Amino acid sequence: MYPVDKKIYRQQQPMDEAYLSNGGVKEYYQKIMKYFHDMTIDQRNKLKGTCDRRMMEEGVTFTLYRQEDHAALERTIPFCPIPRVIPEQEWKVLEKGLIQRIRALNRFIWDIYHEQNIVKDGILSRKDVLSNCYFSLEMTKIRMAHDAYVAIAGIDLIRDSNGDYLVLEDNLRTPSGFSYLYKSRDLMMRQASDIFSKHPVRDLNSSFNSFIDVLKSLDPGQKSNPVIALLTPGRFNAAYYEHVYLAQQMGLELVEGQDLIHIDQKIYIKHTHGLKKVDVIYRRLDDDYIDPLCFRSDSLLGVPGLMSAFRAGNVMITNAPGTGIADDKAIYRFVPKFIKYYLNEEPILKNVPTYVMSNPEEREFVLQRLEQMVVKETSLSGGYGMLIGPTASEEEVELFRKKIINEPEKYIAQPTISLSTSPTIDNGQIVHRHIDLRAFVLSGGDRNVHVIPGGLTRVAMKEGSLVVNSSQGGGVKDTWVLNN
Repeated sequence: MYPVDKKIYRQQQPMDEAYLSNGGVKEYYQKIMKYFHDMTIDQRNKLKGTCDRRMMEEGVTFTLYRQEDHAALERTIPFCPIPRVIPEQEWKVLEKGLIQRIRALNRFIWDIYHEQNIVKDGILSRKDVLSNCYFSLEMTKIRMAHDAYVAIAGIDLIRDSNGDYLVLEDNLRTPSGFSYLYKSRDLMMRQASDIFSKHPVRDLNSSFNSFIDVLKSLDPGQKSNPVIALLTPGRFNAAYYEHVYLAQQMGLELVEGQDLIHIDQKIYIKHTHGLKKVDVIYRRLDDDYIDPLCFRSDSLLGVPGLMSAFRAGNVMITNAPGTGIADDKAIYRFVPKFIKYYLNEEPILKNVPTYVMSNPEEREFVLQRLEQMVVKETSLSGGYGMLIGPTASEEEVELFRKKIINEPEKYIAQPTISLSTSPTIDNGQIVHRHIDLRAFVLSGGDRNVHVIPGGLTRVAMKEGSLVVNSSQGGGVKDTWVLNN
């Protein structure tokens, strides 16, 4: 056993991924923690420095936006070499719960844009649908191949003080983080191969095959080798590195809106040697910008006529426009009901309790406890538009109180859950930092769902912080799912 040095690693709550409450090390972490405890501070710093340098050399970057002056700062993602480990039996439960959730979400989106039975049966109100900023009339009656409206999902999971996994958020429009997942694994295999090789870790590379297979399955013409394009906003986008990386790894055409043209209800890439018809578009562009003839008329990023070709069935867009209706923070609280309604099953993964501020009773409950709550603006993501009550100043709490009172429909609130912690290297020392897990689910329909083993563990690099988002300065770890 390699007990924690409590002068360095302060155990502040009962749920830590590696350590027991008595300071001992969990069985499946013992070789890992011995490896890192046996290092000197200089050796740990050298390892972390090497990993960070490799991230810089390979251009693994993310752009941070400062709200106070709107400045854009490009930086590498902080990387911690101590992996997060998930035992096989634990992962099996997570995998089953994630598959269940994405099946229900896809059925919900189909229903909303077709029969709206969930509204007729009183589970959701018509106002819940029509007032949602992500509901798209353009998607009415449009069918997706295999009804896979969400082919690529990023589901954010946390663990509470009891060790239970809870779904914090569903990211269904343009989820990001895949490149950091794969690069984290690549770094561990190269820079810490001696400890990696001693563990039966599930392989990640085969997931690229699952990814491309799901995209191919969406081809309206069901060709054996369809043309698939990744539509990016361009190099100024925060996740542009990832767009390039995924296109290279999967052999996709990396295109911007200006590279595509609509002719006779079809979409073509404008190559120097002529036109090339596109079958599937994996878009990393928000709904508002994909087609100026249907959405924002001032968009210079999209393709005029794209939605027309989509409606005609000559090109498939994934994830489908309008999927934001299912990952809106106000709709999120209904997902357990969706699972029961569409699948007739009990939810395997629970939600974090959520209060909608447009409900007078729930609003009053939250306002009386605002300093204990996490408040989120329903239309924002990436850690923006949030209040974390326990760490906020009195001024910040009062500002959000006014916002909620003035525009209650824009906010939801959740109790502050102290996320599980994980050993993390900071200035050569092993300290605890809060983490979450973004799990990636690939769906080509009910019978073709694949969960990438492990997902991306995100780390709040500041002591005590609960904000793990890369857009807010968070870092990443490799996630090891063990085959026992």
